[in-house]
Amino acid sequence: MLLEIKDLIIRTFDEKKVIINKISFSVKEGSIHAIIGPNGSGKSTLAYSIMGLETYKTSGGKIFFDGVDITEKNITDRAKLGITLAWQEPARIEGLSIPKYISLGIKDKTNLKEKIVEALSIVNLEPEKYFNRTINESLSGGERKRIELAAAIAMRPRLIILDEPDSGLDVIISEDFLNIFNRVKELKMTILLITHKEEIGMVADYGTLMWYGDALITDDFPNVMLQYCKKAGLKEFCKRALFKNGKRCFSEDYIDQIFCEDEEL
Repeated sequence: MLLEIKDLIIRTFDEKKVIINKISFSVKEGSIHAIIGPNGSGKSTLAYSIMGLETYKTSGGKIFFDGVDITEKNITDRAKLGITLAWQEPARIEGLSIPKYISLGIKDKTNLKEKIVEALSIVNLEPEKYFNRTINESLSGGERKRIELAAAIAMRPRLIILDEPDSGLDVIISEDFLNIFNRVKELKMTILLITHKEEIGMVADYGTLMWYGDALITDDFPNVMLQYCKKAGLKEFCKRALFKNGKRCFSEDYIDQIFCEDEEL
């Protein structure tokens, strides 16, 4: 396993409230692993804690990366090991050229232009249209998101954490995400995807369902999504939405059976 979370506890800064309640799960190297759950479940808190942000320190449990205990390591040390985070709200470094922004995290500056062109191409931004532009108000929210993702990809991390990459987008759709994520996988990167939207999560190989601080299940993503629908009482939505690669994940009879299990208790 590339990433292992064991009995992780995260409290608010004043230690009075538990945000993450002793959760455990693992992420396989080379996979897309989605963390899904309703807003307020602690998904972003988990992402920031894995990245090592100072205000999201653990109150208990361990985080292992490629077998190394990183629980006490700072954000710089974790980045050196190959972990990076693409923020839910893209950085707004106004006036900086797009190529310069993408190049900031690239360690090996040889063939720099080619690396920037490749990163832009992966996120479906035509390099010739964006190479001479700067980060300013002329960029849409979707363009900013793509540029942020391109910058993260250009770093060539082993683990890229995407916090709600679909939040506030105007043009990226699930099929587009699938293409982007598959290209990232081809570059031997592992993706930890934080989302609350099933159509985005369905690109994942595996998933973990978080429910207000608790990790309820880790499994193949369709099974995780089925339990999410069950927990939220979304049977009809589940029947409409759970398709992968154009095929229905579960029969309607099976979904009815799963939902009836709680009704019979």
